Amino acid sequence: MNKKLPALDEIFSPRGVAVVGVSPNGRGFATGVMMSLRAAGFPDIYPINPRYTEVFGMPCYPSLTAVPGVVDHVVVSIPAESALSLLDDCAAKGVKSVHFFTAGFSESGIKERAELEKTMLEKARAGGFRIIGPNCIGLHVPKSKLVNTTTVSIEPGPVGFISQSGGHASNLPQYGSPRGLRFSKVVSYGNGLDIDECELLDYFTDDPDTEIIAAYIEGVRNGRGFIDALRKAAAKKPVVIYKGGTTEAGKRAAHGHTASLTSSVAAFEALCRQMNAIRVDDLDEMVDVIAALRFASPVPKGTGAAVIGAGGGPSVLASDELEKAGLQVPPLSGETQNGLLKFLPLAGSILINPIDAGNLATPDAIRETLNAVSRVPEIDMLVYHLGFHPISSWGGGRFVMPEFLNPTTQAMNAVKKTTGKPVLLVLRPPLNLDDMKDFLAAQDGFVKAGLPVFYSLHQAGRAMARVISWEKRRA
Repeated sequence: MNKKLPALDEIFSPRGVAVVGVSPNGRGFATGVMMSLRAAGFPDIYPINPRYTEVFGMPCYPSLTAVPGVVDHVVVSIPAESALSLLDDCAAKGVKSVHFFTAGFSESGIKERAELEKTMLEKARAGGFRIIGPNCIGLHVPKSKLVNTTTVSIEPGPVGFISQSGGHASNLPQYGSPRGLRFSKVVSYGNGLDIDECELLDYFTDDPDTEIIAAYIEGVRNGRGFIDALRKAAAKKPVVIYKGGTTEAGKRAAHGHTASLTSSVAAFEALCRQMNAIRVDDLDEMVDVIAALRFASPVPKGTGAAVIGAGGGPSVLASDELEKAGLQVPPLSGETQNGLLKFLPLAGSILINPIDAGNLATPDAIRETLNAVSRVPEIDMLVYHLGFHPISSWGGGRFVMPEFLNPTTQAMNAVKKTTGKPVLLVLRPPLNLDDMKDFLAAQDGFVKAGLPVFYSLHQAGRAMARVISWEKRRA
């Protein structure tokens, strides 16, 4: 007879974690998880390996049943052949969840390994615990200090991410962290033997700690369940989806990766449109869209953008890139242009939109221009760019000094507060180490001020076009 299964909230807040397969050599996933938990300050960590009595100054136990304390969650990195006996120990210990980093199951294409998965699930049901995976990196829950890496911020935030890929589950928080993205929970679920995308979507829909749902999905086993879960989630919160396996080669890779049978691209795109989920094409675009949802709020009512920055060529580039991405760069009236001449020079400037002037790398000119242009009815957002021209190139520390950053970010936030129109930062990364230090420091200043940062004009335009389209369908 099967036992009652624990709720996901219990799984995301364990009292004790056992890590099976650790070693004292400092290598391997299990050891990395153990060290990450310790660095995060998780209270009760139990290394398991019968070959050692101590690892990194911590007692190491020969088996799960030898652990003296409570174990709610087990991280497993041992050969697949040992899975069943370990699950017997999990049942005896009364654990709530077991995460299998271990691969070599149904994704291998071997019938016996797929049968092994089925037996694992039967044992989990009989033992009253859940399985995460196999073939995944598991859970990252900053609020509970339940983490699997030291390379991602453990500051909690409002973004929830579910991912069939362990690599993407690690990379998205890493890519998003410098741009201010923080996560409520990141769940890598791999083959989805037990806990899958449907159950996770349902959970995040009602999770009070999650405001934005992101998902990387290669394929689903329960199509109807997925449609119902996506419908409920997208009706309540923004859902950003990156679908893996959209080419023939990608489909083959997805099947070998997580044993996923992918659907047609057209069908998936139609589903996302119907449910008003935001479909993106890659992980970088997912970061862009989440940054737009998170920091370019309220979502602009229209697609009109004012482009502001120094450099004629970059200004032309910005106009082309934003319009190709789906935004509009409407011309400014003669009256507005004359008003700009009160603080921008006539010589060498473009005032019609884009707005380019040599002094638009100074706080006073930036503030006055933002204030003037934000009052134009056709303008729904303001895009300020740095790093695209010698006038605004990185280096020398000028864009990281408080004398620049403080008044500039204050002016940008003041415009947003008074007009409801967001200011977007497009910062072109430099290609040398010295200038990169300035770039990162400037990015940090803008992000700490709560401003959305993008790395290219096209990326900014594409993300905003997707978000505005999503908001219009929602309304």
